[in-house]
Amino acid sequence: MLDMKANVMEHFAILHRLPELGFEENRTAAYLAEKLRQAGYQVTEQIGGTGLTGMLTGPEPGPAVAVRADMDALAHWVNGQQTAIHSCGHDANSAMVLTMAQAIAAQGIAKGKLKILFQPAEEILGGAQAMITAGVLEDTDILLGIHLRPVEEARLGQAIPALFHGASAIMESEICGAAAHGARPHLGVNVIDAAAAVVNAINAIHVNPMIAASVKVTKLKAGGQAVNAIPDRAELAIDLRTERNDIMEELISKTRRAIEAAVNTVGATASTRLQGLVPAAEYDAFLIDLAKESIAGVLGAEGVLSSIRTPGGEDFHFYKQSKPALKTCYIGLGADLKPGLHHPEMNFNRAALPQGTAILLRMVNKLLNGD
Repeated sequence: MLDMKANVMEHFAILHRLPELGFEENRTAAYLAEKLRQAGYQVTEQIGGTGLTGMLTGPEPGPAVAVRADMDALAHWVNGQQTAIHSCGHDANSAMVLTMAQAIAAQGIAKGKLKILFQPAEEILGGAQAMITAGVLEDTDILLGIHLRPVEEARLGQAIPALFHGASAIMESEICGAAAHGARPHLGVNVIDAAAAVVNAINAIHVNPMIAASVKVTKLKAGGQAVNAIPDRAELAIDLRTERNDIMEELISKTRRAIEAAVNTVGATASTRLQGLVPAAEYDAFLIDLAKESIAGVLGAEGVLSSIRTPGGEDFHFYKQSKPALKTCYIGLGADLKPGLHHPEMNFNRAALPQGTAILLRMVNKLLNGD
């Protein structure tokens, strides 16, 4: 019988020593593929770059359930050198999903299909879309995810049944004016005037105040070494965030209109480019209820926290956006994680790993074995 606690600890220890950046997770993927094959999964590698899947098929028809974990580490500057560090806990996520996959394979599934999905490059927001393009959702009905949470959100022995990430995007804008001597400003179009108008116009954008949203200029660059010259180029970056996808569409539209109208007031022109757009979470009620039941079964009723909303983003939600019929849920696991995600000294209580594994195991068993 599989010793889940020992297994998940061993997997974590190995994966923690293999930190690799997005789309460079070659050793990580090789290790995960080897373990899935040994457990009896049909493995497909190099999906969307370094991604992989493992497939287990039951004897009876049923839903196709996928469980996803991200694999990549983050780049940090340590002693003057860029170093890959697992400061977001993706090694923990992969260890839990791998151990759950081994446990399910050892007992078998009664119906449907179980797909284990190890995704690259979550941190650079490219991995999910790469795997979607490669077709990983074609035979998938349900998608589950899990992630360690900072201590401010959940402590060891607690879990969040649905972690609602917000939508976020960065809009970049280049403003073009006309250069002139500072003594003859009437002969030019000062892009600093245009940029100031843009900042004010963006600060005046409003959407439904009942829904959390923000839009703000986070970068403004104009002018050169000469301070007696009217600059003709400016660069802006605007950060947009909200908890709903329809409000994000409204924010994007209003921001573009605000930029165009503002620069027109001084005779300048502007172009915009959207990048880093991540959709907001959209989950299914029955999966949230299943997550609550599974968390309670492992941690007790006192371990079930309320679902929460976070302004942070996650590329997990591209899967639902790409396939609206897909049913999804994403669990936040308490682990006394400090000082915070993406901190180079991030640490957490390893006792959370078998707890997260057991929660996933209960969910999958309910969906594919009726337990």
